[in-house]
Amino acid sequence: MSATATVSLMTTEEMLALPENGTERSLIRGRLRENPMTKRNRFHSRTEARIAQILGNWLDQQPEPRGEVFSGEAGVILRRNPDTTVGIDVVLFPPDVAVQDPEHTSMIEGVPLLAVEILSPNDTQEEIDEKVDEYLAAGVALVWLVNPHFRTVTVHRPGAEPELFNVTQELPAEPHLPGFRVPVARIFGR
Repeated sequence: MSATATVSLMTTEEMLALPENGTERSLIRGRLRENPMTKRNRFHSRTEARIAQILGNWLDQQPEPRGEVFSGEAGVILRRNPDTTVGIDVVLFPPDVAVQDPEHTSMIEGVPLLAVEILSPNDTQEEIDEKVDEYLAAGVALVWLVNPHFRTVTVHRPGAEPELFNVTQELPAEPHLPGFRVPVARIFGR
């Protein structure tokens, strides 16, 4: 007789009800992921602030209705049944998603237009690959992997090969962010 292990899938609400234990939690297709709390360094924090500012400045120039930019591990529910709930360093939501959640909610439910992950020393390649795969599978149009050490941005799009941009280049985001172009060096404060 063979025994089949049943994996219990968790909902976002169940994850949020867990007692605090000093770990960062996420759900990937209903499976709980716990990692030690990331200690942000100044390079990560500065890069995150600059990207949020650059995106916010671009967004301010767009016609109404505008989307919304969030940063600081913004809690995002990408999908339900099974749930995928993650914290994203910087995220840009289109107008229809930005207005659907009430102001008092702690999580934003919906698919962002852009998800930005800034690499930290304790990130593993497996974790990063899993997040990028989940973002793209959920329908995120653009995913930027920002590497403060090498001062590069790798752009992922559904159905396309990744593109690498360095500090000698401009980072485009069209057609999803019309008219958006920024020198990569600006992201890193140069």
